[in-house]
Amino acid sequence: MATITTTGPNTVAITQDERAFFVALGGRIAQLRKDNQLTQVQLAETLGVAQSTLNAYELGQRRVPVSALPVLARTLAVTLEELMGEPATKAQKRGPAPKLAQHMEKISQLPRTQQQFVMRMLDTVLAQQGR
Repeated sequence: MATITTTGPNTVAITQDERAFFVALGGRIAQLRKDNQLTQVQLAETLGVAQSTLNAYELGQRRVPVSALPVLARTLAVTLEELMGEPATKAQKRGPAPKLAQHMEKISQLPRTQQQFVMRMLDTVLAQQGR
C-alpha cells in the first residue's frame, strides 16, 4: 500500500485505501447535507467546527473525527452504517415517518422562541383538524 504524506507538525501517513474512504465519506456527507437542505455553515455550526473544516471533510482532505460521526448521522437523518457507506439494516420500528423525524430534529435545533412559534402553528393546525 502506498502512503500519502503531507508536511506539517501533526502529519500522519495515510494509505491510498484510507484516502479513498475519506473521499467517499466526504462525498456522502456533502450529498446528505444537500438532500437535507443544509448549508456547509449550518452543518459546521452543528458540529462545532469552521465551515472550512467541514469543506475539507467533504473533499476528503481531512479525517472526520470519530466523535463527530453520531452527530453527523443524527443531523443528516441516516444511520451510522449508511453514513459509513454500509447498506442500511433498518429494524422495523413504529414511529414517525422519516420526513417528520427529520423535521422534528431540525425544529429541536432552532432557538427556543422559534420552537415555540412552530409549536403554536402545529397546535393551531391540529385544533382545526379536530373540529
